Amino acid sequence: MKRLYNYIPLHFVVLLIIGICFQFFTQFWTFNFLKTSLFLGVLAILVFLIKNKVIRTSIALVLFFFVGVSSVYLHDDRNYNSFYEHHLEDNETLVLQIHKILKPGNYYRKYEANIIKVDSLSTIGTVLLNIQKDSCSSSLLVDDQLLLKPSLKELIPPLNPHQFNYKSYLAKQGIHHQLFVAENQFLRLNFKSFTLFGLSAKFRNKIQVSLKKYHFKDNELAVINALLLGQRQDISKELIVDYQRAGAIHILAVSGLHVGVILWILSFIFKPLERIKYGLFLKTVIIVLLLWMFAFIAGLSASVVRAVTMFTFLAVGLSLKRKNVVEFSFISSMLFLLLIKPMFLFDVGFQLSYLAVFGILWVQPKLYKVYNPRFFIDEKIWQLFTVSIAAQIGILPLSIYYFQQFPGLFLASNLVIIPFLSAILIGGILVIIASLLQILPQFLADIYGGIISGMNDFVSWVSHQEEFLFKEISISFIAMLCWYVVLFLGVYFLIEKSSKKLIYFFISILLLQGVFLIESNQNNVKEELIVFHKSRFSMIGKRVGAQLFLQHDIDSVRFKKENSIKSYSVSEGIEKVEETNFNNFVKFSNKDILLIDSLGVYNISGLQSPIIVMQYSPKINLTRLIKTIKPSQIIADGSNYKSYVTRWEKLCLKNQIPFHYTGQNGAFIID
Repeated sequence: MKRLYNYIPLHFVVLLIIGICFQFFTQFWTFNFLKTSLFLGVLAILVFLIKNKVIRTSIALVLFFFVGVSSVYLHDDRNYNSFYEHHLEDNETLVLQIHKILKPGNYYRKYEANIIKVDSLSTIGTVLLNIQKDSCSSSLLVDDQLLLKPSLKELIPPLNPHQFNYKSYLAKQGIHHQLFVAENQFLRLNFKSFTLFGLSAKFRNKIQVSLKKYHFKDNELAVINALLLGQRQDISKELIVDYQRAGAIHILAVSGLHVGVILWILSFIFKPLERIKYGLFLKTVIIVLLLWMFAFIAGLSASVVRAVTMFTFLAVGLSLKRKNVVEFSFISSMLFLLLIKPMFLFDVGFQLSYLAVFGILWVQPKLYKVYNPRFFIDEKIWQLFTVSIAAQIGILPLSIYYFQQFPGLFLASNLVIIPFLSAILIGGILVIIASLLQILPQFLADIYGGIISGMNDFVSWVSHQEEFLFKEISISFIAMLCWYVVLFLGVYFLIEKSSKKLIYFFISILLLQGVFLIESNQNNVKEELIVFHKSRFSMIGKRVGAQLFLQHDIDSVRFKKENSIKSYSVSEGIEKVEETNFNNFVKFSNKDILLIDSLGVYNISGLQSPIIVMQYSPKINLTRLIKTIKPSQIIADGSNYKSYVTRWEKLCLKNQIPFHYTGQNGAFIID
């Protein structure tokens, strides 16, 4: 471990990560490409010229901090003159090129598209393209080019507290606008351009067409596409939920697990090459080429590229036969990926992958020594058991922070599925090759499909063992970091037992307890009033400590599925949600809040500059209301007609009254 700590790229990775985070959250670096290059060049020259080891190392660390800072700036399309938004005026035409096909929604087909031209000017930048579904139209393909008039819209932030921030998620991928168009609002151009992504998509489409001839069930074909082609668009929502609840969702995403299995298979197949001169070098070259061929077939998605890059470094490292080669390859691959794509750092898949690998490298060897297997079978079972536990230790706090649940039967899923994953992958590759050559017997296709269905059925059974699925667990970001400190120091103590390490471990536990006590106290004294957004309905809540008093008129069946209340309750530590009726008036934090519903009644005496909440499109004269009761602010929730909301907003602007529409500005919160 000490050898690993002295590995210089590890320190570079840490400073690079700090630099990336600093720039992402502060946006302080605004120098252009030339000034950035000169600045980094001067630091690099100083590293080579200065002979004092301490000063040289310090400058090198500073260099990598600013490499992280500048990489975020340079990878942001908005900082270039050719960014499409800088050239948009009225009546321009856009030329879009499809870059990626996304999972469709209920009403729109979704694509990532590059804006390559604004009128005749070449531009850069990616948008989210939503095309209204039409039974008569066909889906677009990667590299298709479209001509249309611009109607760019800002991405909508989450409209209720603690909901998934899709706007932030897309912004980290360089997407800041979206387009909504119907089939008759764009022209598909005949001009054909070819990119690596387009060629990959065409080859995948050819594979999918050949597989459809063999009558696989929908879920079977969807899982084959996910396992071998990296395409999850066709997987049903129910099947994805089953894999999530069973702790086996990583099976459906081509990631380090799949690429690691493929690397192991290829290493076994090409091992005889090591007997010839330069055979080890030849073996490494062949394996790396085949790994990147797999990445190409799987669509060169971010998760696939990350995994193949990691195992490319590992394959090269293994050929060098050095000590700690796995650890060094792991760190070097992270350094390389973050230099090329700094925004990977904020990708959940990237974080989980590297934390899982870190757990395996650091914890599994020590955990494995606890028991000494005597037979081949129990050795393999123990090995798989310790790997699964170590990986789970690495990702546990982060997965709870993001997903708010812990699948207690993840071990059962992994112990059953992972041993057969190599056979499933090999079988799938053979099935694909045979189907392309049109020599696949139907009975073999049926057998392979049956294996996939068996895996799906097992995962579904595991996911329905409700007593082993721990749901609605919420921890804050600070608490998550404290949990990692506890885990790190705890494992460190078990590895190098000493009184000093034990004291550090106990201090970390006290720190975690302190954080929980502070957060628990804050939750118990917190009070706020929230006007939630719900289309066609009204939901208003008054939070007092760990209780939420909620007024709504949603039927009980629909209310049980209401995610906005569930996510708010779990994240805020709400222990009880009690339905109530505010009777059109709430007094909160010395403020009068008047609720005006469809009856339009507001003649309540004694109101002092109240906040007005409009519900269910009341037919009132807003100008008269403003003159009569002089509101300090007017709120319109999701139960109102949009035409009414638009009219009210104009009248409020005219009368200089602040206006808030939950459908555009999100939930209104008074604390």
